[in-house]
Amino acid sequence: MLGGSHFQVPAIIYAKKAGYHVITADYLPDNPGHKYADEYHNVSTIDEKKVLQLAEKLRIDGIVSYASDPGAPSAAYVAEKLSLPGNPYESVRILQRKDLFRGFLKSNDFMVPETASFRDLNEAKEFAASRLEQKAIVVKPADSSGSKGVTKLLTIDDFDHSFQNALNYSIAKIVVVEDFIEKAIYEMDGDGFVWNGKLVFRCFGNQHNDLECNPYVPMGISFPYIQEKAIQQKAHEIIDSILTKLNMKVGGLNIEYLTDKDGNIYILEIGPRSGGNLIPEVIKLSTGVDLIAYSIEGAMGKDCTDLRMTETNGFYSSYILHAKRDGKVKSINIDAEIKHKIVQQNIFTKAGDAVKKFDGSNNTLGTFILKFENQDEMIYYLDKMTDYISVELF
Repeated sequence: MLGGSHFQVPAIIYAKKAGYHVITADYLPDNPGHKYADEYHNVSTIDEKKVLQLAEKLRIDGIVSYASDPGAPSAAYVAEKLSLPGNPYESVRILQRKDLFRGFLKSNDFMVPETASFRDLNEAKEFAASRLEQKAIVVKPADSSGSKGVTKLLTIDDFDHSFQNALNYSIAKIVVVEDFIEKAIYEMDGDGFVWNGKLVFRCFGNQHNDLECNPYVPMGISFPYIQEKAIQQKAHEIIDSILTKLNMKVGGLNIEYLTDKDGNIYILEIGPRSGGNLIPEVIKLSTGVDLIAYSIEGAMGKDCTDLRMTETNGFYSSYILHAKRDGKVKSINIDAEIKHKIVQQNIFTKAGDAVKKFDGSNNTLGTFILKFENQDEMIYYLDKMTDYISVELF
């Protein structure tokens, strides 16, 4: 298991309960997941060669980068080298790197915003200035996770800062600059599962954001997606085509797409991993499908042909507890009006802790799962959830 963060704990616990000997590896020994594993090794999840050396030494039978984009190429690299269940390394690199994925989409005639990638500030600034004559742009790292380092710009004034911020979060030190796409409804954020090159299961949801903190970091995902079924099916077919062209074999996927006001569908990301923001846990409540189990068992070579599309039943969401600014925690406030809707909660912070503004998923302070009576109620509360569940700071 590559990583041991809060979001990875459920997969580690599942693997243990399933009877597997579980080994965690990352460079953070204090991560909470390690205490649930049989053993832990201090090896960076992005160091492919060292991860391979460790895997060979331990004679592993399967490898998973659950809820972690940066570790996904390492998992694919090891699986390919050791002939373990997994996906083609080059395909995973394409999916994990925004610059490579945009290039793949363009060369295969999929919808893609006008985009380019850069290492040099001046070259990037020249391109950005030319695009800003027509519309807003987005500046982002090519390979970060959790929406860190992403900025929308209307003018060139703050470009230097935005470029450097994105560069700081990029492992490959590459920055992507692309046209901003005006979305018609909520951005779709959900998970799926690929089996033998086909998208055999997916559950699409609505991404909710705290616009005061960062409009690109999800503060919650609600299910089901409010978009018309016919458009969702069209998006499914596009994603399925991408996975087939990349010869993807088995595993969980984190998928994001948006639809513009003309009805065009833009596949923003197909992360070659499950998890993050409690999406698989909420999907299990919504559909009964346990994507955590399929991710682990698929990586261990189990047959996944029984996985089928299943419609949602009920209205569920995740919510990410967060701070609107830097400071110290005074209290965690949960309004009485929302308490009876909480199905599960896990708070990582306490009074007196120093916390950071929620400008990336790494500044998550806790997680909630909630159940609602209907779609309208769900959408209303999720968009205003900071009024009902909040962090008060000194």
